Amino acid sequence: MYISRSDAHRAQKSRRRRKIRTLLTLNLVMLLLIAGLVGVYVFKFQGNPLEAEAGNDRGSVQTQEHLVTEEPSDGVESNAEEDADNVDPAAGTTESDLPSGDQVGDDGVEQTGDGPAVEPAEEANAQVVLPDQDGIKLSFVGDIQMSGKVAELINKNGDDYPFHYVKSMFEQDDLTVANLETPITSGGTPAEDKQFVFKSAPSSAGALGKAGIEMVTLANNHVLDHGVSGLMDTIKHLDAAGIRYFGAGKDEEEAFKIAYVECKGKRIALLGFSRVLPKTSWFAKGKNPGVAETYNSAMARAKIAQARKEADFVIVTVHWGVERADKPNAVQKQLAREYVDAGADLIIGSHPHVLQGFEQYKGKWIAYSLGNFVFTRSSNPMTWETAVLQVTLNRDGSCALQMLPFHANLGQAVPMDQSAGSKLLKRISTLSHPLGAEVRQDGRIGTISRTR
Repeated sequence: MYISRSDAHRAQKSRRRRKIRTLLTLNLVMLLLIAGLVGVYVFKFQGNPLEAEAGNDRGSVQTQEHLVTEEPSDGVESNAEEDADNVDPAAGTTESDLPSGDQVGDDGVEQTGDGPAVEPAEEANAQVVLPDQDGIKLSFVGDIQMSGKVAELINKNGDDYPFHYVKSMFEQDDLTVANLETPITSGGTPAEDKQFVFKSAPSSAGALGKAGIEMVTLANNHVLDHGVSGLMDTIKHLDAAGIRYFGAGKDEEEAFKIAYVECKGKRIALLGFSRVLPKTSWFAKGKNPGVAETYNSAMARAKIAQARKEADFVIVTVHWGVERADKPNAVQKQLAREYVDAGADLIIGSHPHVLQGFEQYKGKWIAYSLGNFVFTRSSNPMTWETAVLQVTLNRDGSCALQMLPFHANLGQAVPMDQSAGSKLLKRISTLSHPLGAEVRQDGRIGTISRTR
């Protein structure tokens, strides 16, 4: 078939137009795809400032940790979780007996479901209970252990070195209570299946007494670091120093025994429990020595209810939570409510090695963690902050709380200056705000409305 030159020319132009249309269509599709990707990016990182801020915060924390130059040494914790030392002892305990597990995110930060931190409300809006002048004055501090590098400093500077700055304070109150997170012994057999094993010299008990510490809880995951003989030595040395203990003992009855204190015409009951133990063999059961455990809280609740009938104030210390997590998890909150419902007036927590926030439940106060007090030095900056929690038991049954900021230096608690103390009080207030509480700049702790 014959095709004229004009027909061939028109056909060629038609082919060029089709190619142009095809290229334009492809370019349009590519532009739409690029626009879509840009939109997703803007929405995620620019239109969601909370997420962007959280990412920046995580980055700043990591940078700060990388700047730490102190290397972990004997008894010094590393950045890694100490979970190898704190395995949930499910063996020998039914699943229904154990509360839900601790929730930890991929970045190692505990997830509580409470949402982002909220800035504290105006201090004028906080409802604060003030202490009675003739009320019962108590001081509570966090974890104490005097082994490793701490022992070296004590040997160099004397037994009073760890408590140099708090001795006069503890001597002036009516009762000082601490978490003794170490056996006190010169013997015993070190646990072979633990990453961190503590052992403090017999003279440590006398040092506690000279510092004005009258009572200690032994309900923790280190008191049996040197076996049953180490625990028995600890009890012997505490008895010799005139320091009362609770939360562990030669058998189940002694471990769960309620410690009563008479003060200013009032009777105070103290109990200690642990939700963090390496294995079930550490449980005080029957005639077996060990720790008062609270994986199944039935015994703890029964003892609290008994104390409620026999005392004017009931105080519970409990070892719980996730290490280096500055927010309480679901297990802590659940147990705290169970304890208050059973009759507790005040709950003091330990184990996370960092300070956590405060909460009031049914008019009763919960201090979720007081952090380290006299301890070895970790590479996590949050473990370098601690506090003395001063509590006044008022005539009407209320508690007035005040937080005094301290540095948890290597083996010594040192008061913070005004600037550092103000920053710490604000941080803990921010952590307490989602729980309905606030820490004012004078350290007094009060409640706020959750709806504001």
